[in-house]
Amino acid sequence: MLDKLFKLTDHKTTVKTEVIAGLTTFLTMAYVLFATPSMMEAAGMPPNGVFIATALAAALGCFIMGFWANFPGALAPGMGLNAFFAFAVVGGMGYSWQEALGAVFISGVIFFLLSAFKIREWIITSIPNNLRHGITVGIGLFLTIIAFKQAGVIVSSPATIVALGDFTTPGPILASLGFLAIIAMTSRKITGSVLWGILGISIIAYVFGLTGSAPASSGPEVSATEALASIFGAMSFDTVLTSGMLAVIFAFVFVDLFDTSGTLMATASQAGLADKNGQFPAMGKAMMADSTATTAGAIIGVPSVTTYVESASGIAAGGRTGLTAVIVGLLFLAAMPLVGLIDLIPAYATAPALLFVGVLMTSDMKNIDWDDLTEATPAWIAAIGMPLFFSISHGIGMGFLAYTVVKLMSGRYKELNPALVIVSLIYIYVLATAAF
Repeated sequence: MLDKLFKLTDHKTTVKTEVIAGLTTFLTMAYVLFATPSMMEAAGMPPNGVFIATALAAALGCFIMGFWANFPGALAPGMGLNAFFAFAVVGGMGYSWQEALGAVFISGVIFFLLSAFKIREWIITSIPNNLRHGITVGIGLFLTIIAFKQAGVIVSSPATIVALGDFTTPGPILASLGFLAIIAMTSRKITGSVLWGILGISIIAYVFGLTGSAPASSGPEVSATEALASIFGAMSFDTVLTSGMLAVIFAFVFVDLFDTSGTLMATASQAGLADKNGQFPAMGKAMMADSTATTAGAIIGVPSVTTYVESASGIAAGGRTGLTAVIVGLLFLAAMPLVGLIDLIPAYATAPALLFVGVLMTSDMKNIDWDDLTEATPAWIAAIGMPLFFSISHGIGMGFLAYTVVKLMSGRYKELNPALVIVSLIYIYVLATAAF
């Protein structure tokens, strides 16, 4: 039955190989179960409810990807989009988390339509590669500054804007130790290094009395089920037509679009399922599976669900079909009883996970063409703008606008296309109206 459903023989794989691949992928991305509640708590959401919602949304996304697209990609709320949701849209722009979830829901619907009507291909091919790499780097830097702040490695300073934190306190020391441990374990090819890093620092903190009490002592006031009920279906669309929220929706769509496209093409190539351009037959279904998971995730109560680059670990272990994704989904469901552990996970324990993802994304800087300043400069503006503006939206907008203007001023207007010009004009309107 499984062979017929997932075409195991056609992909030259077995049930045993797919199960091992699914377990490998889960271990490399299970940290999202603890990192997402930590960030969403900053947006005012109940962390235990977010833990359950994260597991449910991830499982649902994996099942859709596995059964419908038959692709070995695993899904969960994206770290960069989580950060944008919590720290930029809610914390920076002042929207409620309910309104932010409404924006995520609409972005998922738009993403689905873009994929269904093949507009996605037009958009992807319209955006210059260098600008795309700059956006990836920018999200990595955005995650980095959030992680540094979360761990107390940097603090605000009226004289220098930011300054080094107090390394006589446990937070910065343990966060730095956890990050370096993750790097060391990764270099030794230890599966689940990020998860072990988070759990290791949390255990150290608990043993030395640096974190909260045991889960059993936290009291039965609000159960995980009750907390999930408070965020399930809590989306608000009251501000959806304001210029600021439209810009937020655009940012969600844009980032999810390119993050998903890049991840799918890279993992498909690794699995030997794609052609030389990174395209593969199931890509349309995989994109729609991703967008469907985002829409459903917003209803459940989490930010944009996206395909994880950590899926590459399972593919490296031999995963070739959707059975790998289904196994990951089952493991996310099995992890739900661990919700009580989030009481023992301090913010500085999850910060190393953000730093690690930041390193991976920032490494895309090497793919920027630094010999052509008309290409490199807009990419650099997008990259450096995200952490300094503390906004993924502004970083993207400034990058597009800079690309359009510099090409016009240098007489290379033929290198522009309608998509670039349209986005640049939209961002000029955003700036002129101080929309966000």
